[in-house]
Amino acid sequence: MSNTATLSAVAGRATGSAHSRRLRAQDRIPGVLYGHGMAPVSLSVARRDLRVALSGPAGTNTVLALNVDGSTFNAVIKEMQRHPVRRTVSHVDFIQVNLNEEITVNVPVHLTGNAKAVLSAGGLVDPAVDTIEVRTTPTNIPNEILIDISEMTTETVIRLGDIQFPAGVTATGDADMPVVTVLMSRASVESAPGADAAPADGAAAPAAE
Repeated sequence: MSNTATLSAVAGRATGSAHSRRLRAQDRIPGVLYGHGMAPVSLSVARRDLRVALSGPAGTNTVLALNVDGSTFNAVIKEMQRHPVRRTVSHVDFIQVNLNEEITVNVPVHLTGNAKAVLSAGGLVDPAVDTIEVRTTPTNIPNEILIDISEMTTETVIRLGDIQFPAGVTATGDADMPVVTVLMSRASVESAPGADAAPADGAAAPAAE
């Protein structure tokens, strides 16, 4: 479940692109804290401190004790904007949370096991999503969603409704949404038994000699 960490922030930063660039040059990340009816607070955090706070197994779903100029708020990261080329964090949105109220977050998906039947048929297991959106309380957020693919065959599709979530965690998506599928190469399909079967209805049959 989600880890907790402490992070210090400085409020009262000036807004605007020029001020944000100066902050980043000082290795600080501009951001904003909002939620639960509070007026948005412009702030900044040290890049290294943010990296350390998110280094646990919960990653960006870590519940933060965000200290802003002496006041502490329970918060999670709502969004992190990244530089389009360097992929460094350029802005971060924090949202204040009540530890007893449910929130909606995206949890990473990891596959476990070995789909031997798929591999032996020349197929490839394909995760259709990287994350799954769930609702739960902040301290109950899973670090990851593990999906066992050991029993998959070339005909298997694992859907959202097939996944068992921890107690108190509910997926928000459609139960029929594919989460893990199988890709077959053209060569493996053409070599499969029955690939040279009789033509389908409406197809011309070979002429008799």
